[in-house]
Amino acid sequence: MKFTPPEMGKLTPKNVILIAAGILLLIALGTSVFIVDQAERAVITRFGRYIGIRGPGLNFRLPFGIDRNYTVNTRQVQQEEFGFRSLRGGTYIPERGESIMLTGDLNIVDVTWIIQYRIEDPRAWVFNVRERRETIRDVSRSVINMLVGDRAIMDIMGRERSAIEYEALILMNETFRLYGLGINVITVELQNITPPVGDRDLPVMQAFEDVNRAMQDRERLINEGLQAFNEEIPRARGEAQRMVEIAKGYAVERINMAHGGANRFLAVLEEYRRAPEVTRQRLYYEMIEEVFRSEEGMILLDRNLQNFLPLLNMGGR
Repeated sequence: MKFTPPEMGKLTPKNVILIAAGILLLIALGTSVFIVDQAERAVITRFGRYIGIRGPGLNFRLPFGIDRNYTVNTRQVQQEEFGFRSLRGGTYIPERGESIMLTGDLNIVDVTWIIQYRIEDPRAWVFNVRERRETIRDVSRSVINMLVGDRAIMDIMGRERSAIEYEALILMNETFRLYGLGINVITVELQNITPPVGDRDLPVMQAFEDVNRAMQDRERLINEGLQAFNEEIPRARGEAQRMVEIAKGYAVERINMAHGGANRFLAVLEEYRRAPEVTRQRLYYEMIEEVFRSEEGMILLDRNLQNFLPLLNMGGR
C-alpha cells in the first residue's frame, strides 16, 4: 500500500476567505484610526459632508474612506511676504511686480510688507474658499494699494506709516471675515518704502533716503522730548504738591501754637486775677529759668554788696 502526503500550501476557499477577511480588517484598522497633533484640529466629513471637528489625540472614524479628516494647524502663525522672497541664510530676492505703487500725489513708490495670520475657524478654512493663499495675497495687495494711493509719498514714508499698518489690519480682517476664510490677521508690517531703483533714479533715491532719515530723526527727537516731558512734569508736580503739603502742615502747626499760647495766656490771666503776687513771682522765676537754662557755670552776685569782694576759683576754667 502506497502513502501519499497531503499537499502543503494549497489554497482552499476557506483559506482565501480568511486571508481576504484579514486584509479587510487591516485596511479597516488603518483607515479608521488617526492622530491629531496638539496644535491641530481635524475637520471630519462623511461622504463629503461636514459632521464635526476633532481635537488633539487618538481619534476614530468610519473606515474605507467613508469618513475623511482634514487636519488644520490652528496655533501656527503663518506669514506672507510682498515685494520680496526670503531665502535661507537671511538673504532675499525682490519682487518688483507687486511692490511698485502709485501714491496719492502721483509719485511712484516701492513698498514691501509682510502679514502674519492664524487660522481660527478650521471648517471655514477647509470648505469656504478654494484658492486660499491666492485670496490672502490678492486681498492684502488690494488693501495696501488702496491705502498708499490715498496718501502723499512723504506722508507714506513718514508719519502715516503706522496709520497704514493699523488701517490695513482692520480692512484685511473685515474682508476675510466677509469671505468666510476663517483666519485672523494679527500683524501688518511695512518693511521698506523707497522710490524705484534705477541708474537714473539713484540720486533721487539717495535724496529720498536722506529725507526719510531726517523724518526718522525728527520722530526720534520728538519721542525723546515727550519722554523727558513725561518724566519731568510728574516730578515737578510731585515736588510742588510736597511743598504745598509742607506749607499746610506748617500753617496748621502755627495756628495750633497760637491757640495754645492764647489759651495759656488766658489761664495765667485767670490765675493772676485770683492771686496777683504769687502769679507775678512764679512768672518771674519761670522767666529766669528760661533765660539761664542753656548757661553753664553761671554765678549771680548781689549788686548791693559793698564791703565784700567775692573770691572766685581763679584756677578754674
